Amino acid sequence: MIKVEDLSRMYGHLAAVDKISFEIGQGEIVGLLGHNGAGKTTIMKMLTGYLEPTDGTILIDGMDIGREREAVQRIIGYLPENDPLYAEMTVIDYLDYVAALHGVESDERSHCIRDAMHKTALVSKATDIIATLSRGYRQRVGVAQALLHNPKLLILDEPTNGLDPTQVQQMRDLIRSLSKHATVILSTHILQEVQAICDRVIIIRNGRKALDATMQELSAGNRLLVSVDVAPEQAVNLLSAIQAVRSVEHFAAQDTEHRYALELSDQSELSDTAAVVASQVIASGWKLYALQPESRNLETIFGEISSGKGKQHS
Repeated sequence: MIKVEDLSRMYGHLAAVDKISFEIGQGEIVGLLGHNGAGKTTIMKMLTGYLEPTDGTILIDGMDIGREREAVQRIIGYLPENDPLYAEMTVIDYLDYVAALHGVESDERSHCIRDAMHKTALVSKATDIIATLSRGYRQRVGVAQALLHNPKLLILDEPTNGLDPTQVQQMRDLIRSLSKHATVILSTHILQEVQAICDRVIIIRNGRKALDATMQELSAGNRLLVSVDVAPEQAVNLLSAIQAVRSVEHFAAQDTEHRYALELSDQSELSDTAAVVASQVIASGWKLYALQPESRNLETIFGEISSGKGKQHS
């Protein structure tokens, strides 16, 4: 659905985006993460055609946005961080206006507007002036205008901004349902949102791609956690000698139980190495209390990358 190659955007001598490449398939929900100033909004503006790249190419649904910008924009729904709303209009009049801008035929417009309002729970607010709405309802209007023309690609910047917990859950459900027919890119500062609904995450640091991985790959990590009844003096030597084990850390002890973290050379070796560890422990006559891959959360990984400890992937 999306193919980005060596995308760059310069402001004088400052590289806001520096040679970023990635691909996103049809129906994926991808979280675009990074601190303020990392380059996320610049990337989204270039994907939507609102900002021209200094260098690189963007293909969306097989079309080059540099040569077919209007055609590409017709299949994109975009929610900027600051909603592009006309406060003096009613909700239904504003959505009708946006539908006309997207070229929705007049005989289809009413159905599209009703459908968008139903999906975003705005039916009861249809005739309200936008200026009188709460921040959460204004956010829903922004989402409604992004999806009312049934786009193939949805780009959402902070889609749950201003929503209460119940509305956040409704928005999560909506985004999941939209991914059945559209590809979704969302940017948010709320890492739990990404962890809850995204298939994949791309982390941007200082204008460069620092990480691109599925949520499953992120949670797995490349460490095995093993608990046995043997102290470090004996256990570390045996565990370190296992092929693919790069280092061994003794991080906890309780009564006769000792816990170790085995860092592996490669994440793909987790399953095979776990089998070898189990065999070695049993063959040595030790008690094996637990053996499992380390589960890491997105907050930890994001913190490592933001601090410069994470490995960059350009």
